[in-house]
Amino acid sequence: MRVNRREFLGMAGSAVVAGGAAALTAGCGRSPSSAEADYTLHIGRGQVEVAPGRGVSTKLYDGQFPGPLLRFTEGTPVVVDVHNDTGTPEQLHWHGQTVPVEVDGSAEEGTPFIPAHGMRRLSFTPGPSGLRFYHTHLVAGADLNLGQYNGQVGPVYIEPKHNPGAYDQEVFLTLKEFGPSLSQGGDMDAEFLAGEPVAELRDNGEAAMAASLASGKPHGYEVGYDTFTINGRMLGHGDPIRVREGERVLLHVVNGSATENRSLALPGHTFTVLALDGNPVPNPARVPVLWLGTAERISAVVEMTTPGVWVLGDLSDDDRGNGMGIVVEYAGRAGDPHWAPPPPFTWDYRLFTRSGATAAAPDEQIELLIEKRSADRDGYNLWTLNGTAFDMNTGTPAFDLARGRRYRLRLRNATDDIHPIHLHRNTFEVTRIAGTPVAGLRKDVVMLGGYQEMDIDVVADQPGLSLLHCHQQLHMDYGFMTLLRTA
Repeated sequence: MRVNRREFLGMAGSAVVAGGAAALTAGCGRSPSSAEADYTLHIGRGQVEVAPGRGVSTKLYDGQFPGPLLRFTEGTPVVVDVHNDTGTPEQLHWHGQTVPVEVDGSAEEGTPFIPAHGMRRLSFTPGPSGLRFYHTHLVAGADLNLGQYNGQVGPVYIEPKHNPGAYDQEVFLTLKEFGPSLSQGGDMDAEFLAGEPVAELRDNGEAAMAASLASGKPHGYEVGYDTFTINGRMLGHGDPIRVREGERVLLHVVNGSATENRSLALPGHTFTVLALDGNPVPNPARVPVLWLGTAERISAVVEMTTPGVWVLGDLSDDDRGNGMGIVVEYAGRAGDPHWAPPPPFTWDYRLFTRSGATAAAPDEQIELLIEKRSADRDGYNLWTLNGTAFDMNTGTPAFDLARGRRYRLRLRNATDDIHPIHLHRNTFEVTRIAGTPVAGLRKDVVMLGGYQEMDIDVVADQPGLSLLHCHQQLHMDYGFMTLLRTA
């Protein structure tokens, strides 16, 4: 059955396809003082059946993974009751939304915890429109059962005022690994991201690493996984995405990983990227592969023009073999799903920017130098900004911003790691990538390449504290955070 966008959104159980989360059905727009909330979520332990006879025990929202799809309307107030049925105080972060500190879900900013065996009522006005998500926001440290290592991830879609493009069906995909464990010395793939290293940053970073190893320190701990899923199911063990030839399928992809950058390719097909982190891109571009840093989201259309049974999966043979994929099945086709690697491709944010445009000049510039002290804290790497690791007790380092002014954050990465940089309660504009001035690309997470520089601009229009951090759980837990303080 072919349906247009309005018909599709009106269908019962709206807009979750191919094993995605079930949409919550509740009224919208009630006042915070009403006896009944618009939405209710429960945090508790449960089982994710990643394959027949194979389960993962973890913390979940409403006993499922991913958590229920929440559909909001931009500008219409909502009330959400969050019940914490566990013995650990929790935070629920509304990732990508411009909400007040009281509901943002960050203890660093001062959001109250959802108490153990208690409840908090959260009242806010959703926005901006597009693909957002919600997730736990705790410092896990060495405890791989806490924070983003568990299953507390759920998609949010805030209906835009304008149609994002014609499509026949809409599919939500949440990428997630389970079964975390620690190791030392593993390197993550960093070759997929465009840009050349800056010589000064590379020399300083490599000298620091050489000195650390010469002193007898090992490489710091990294996290690996044994189970990889899309929508909580390993490749081949969930319902396929069922399509018809000629359909336009809109994919909403959330990288719900605690630590991993992820890729997706579909043999014989390309993706037209319409939005990054829920924000429409100035230049929708066709690409053979989607790359997402931790907590990034992509909305992209795929034209179904190559009939068959295919694997939509990660480029890593190991990760795909351990479950990171989902089957795409054309009507009337059967058999084993087919995988073939895409052509070589470098992920370059500049593809999606406004050609030839220049961003507005900032009122002030803040430089942030990112450095790593290998295995410096109980075997874990310690991360610093301008020489200082974040202190949870003092809330420092922090930077004071004047409300209404435009600030350019110059990010300089003196490490070989890719850092997915996230700013709470704000959407920033990327204004320089790998030495190239750009404009128009609005995000809330952006991958900063190893030994590279990037500029992001933020207008200080959200009063109070906003947390800036690397969204890689190990990095944020061990120092890579700072607060922007707007008054």
